[in-house]
Amino acid sequence: MEKHTRRVKTRHIILAVMCLMYFISYIDRVNIAVAGPIIRQEMGLTSGQLGLVFSAFAYPYAVMQIVGGWLADKYGPKRVLTILSLIWGVATLATGFAGSVAMLVGLRFLLGIGEGGAFPTATRAFTYWMPVAERGFAQGITHSFARLGGAVTPPLVLAVVAFGGWRDAFLMLGVASLAWTVLYMCFFTNSPEQHRRITPEETAEIGYRKGDCDRAKHAATPWRKLVRRMWLVTVVDFCYGWLLWVYLTWMPSYLKESRGFDLKQLALFTALPLLAGVIGDTLGGVISDKLYKATGRLRFARCSVLVVGMGGSLAFLVPVVSAADPVTAVLFLSASFFFLEITNPVLWTLPLDIAGKYAGTAGGMMNTGFGVAGMISPVVFGYMIQETGSYNVPFTISACLLAVGLVAALFIDTSKTVEADEEREEREGLSLGGEPAFVHAGQGVRMERHHLRRPLRWKK
Repeated sequence: MEKHTRRVKTRHIILAVMCLMYFISYIDRVNIAVAGPIIRQEMGLTSGQLGLVFSAFAYPYAVMQIVGGWLADKYGPKRVLTILSLIWGVATLATGFAGSVAMLVGLRFLLGIGEGGAFPTATRAFTYWMPVAERGFAQGITHSFARLGGAVTPPLVLAVVAFGGWRDAFLMLGVASLAWTVLYMCFFTNSPEQHRRITPEETAEIGYRKGDCDRAKHAATPWRKLVRRMWLVTVVDFCYGWLLWVYLTWMPSYLKESRGFDLKQLALFTALPLLAGVIGDTLGGVISDKLYKATGRLRFARCSVLVVGMGGSLAFLVPVVSAADPVTAVLFLSASFFFLEITNPVLWTLPLDIAGKYAGTAGGMMNTGFGVAGMISPVVFGYMIQETGSYNVPFTISACLLAVGLVAALFIDTSKTVEADEEREEREGLSLGGEPAFVHAGQGVRMERHHLRRPLRWKK
């Protein structure tokens, strides 16, 4: 017994493997933004063309959210995430050989297919590996690694560019992605009962019941219930995602063109806001879990963090437009991103709280908002820069959307879950003697001939 308590928990090792996936996948996602100014100069691209390259990732990414989550619910996250990681690894590797705008757009599109279903699939993986009281931390720490990946991308990519060119950066990152796939295949299982290292004590800690995973695969997906419970979370995720895409795509260009930073300064000051996001992601999940443990009020624990995060992000984004000093502007952006990322682990925890065994599909529904924002935000941002010659208008639009997300977050209710809906319908069915409700509903209806016309009419 003592031996079991001293060793690292199996779920924590799996969490570490997933953290590595978030780290690598985000480097693969944002490396194009760091290399963007160099690619733009080499290929002679306009701001609109570069915006199109940036946004090409987001179209399949948005579509694959629900598709990838649903596939994970039905076929298990191990098989689905293995295939997806192979796709984005090959796409990243091949980008190093791109010779035209069309090829760049096509490979970014393929990358979007691979990464599109990855996070909903990872969320589904946590359903049977993380206890309720650790889900906020799990989502927070994994997304912290995602932001850490975004933070190390500028110095990493620019260092490789300095020695070998931007193409070498994509080749190196493609190999790293494929190596992670092998690690994942060797260690991850869909449920604790399939893992050789798991102990009965840890299975009890997780709260997993034998056969839960197999039963979930055969359950019909309640699409209408999921949409009814998740649409508001999707709206908040869209508002969050709009500004995040600005950081992931246009930040290096903004600091170079609007604030006048050189290449060496660019590596530091692009990483600074993203490092602030690393801290925000971790704190958001930890604070939410602690609030839940202290109060027992899940809705308060989730929604309060959403409101504080979006409100703080808005408060620090507004002064960016009027800041005269470039370093001050970076500090405001860093503070705004810190608060923005506080909301991220909570957003990803909500599909687990609300949808349970359908968390893959629900996570896909939620992150469709982020994907749609990615389809629109980089293009609109580039167009507004091109038309106005300034970054002020697109930043103002982002601030307005943060305000919308803050208001929408106030109405999210974690007590209204899909499982509660199903249990209520089951109780109603049993109270009617096990017969379908429409049978009893029809007992108060009889056919009568209307007193003025010949056709049969229904009368109560």
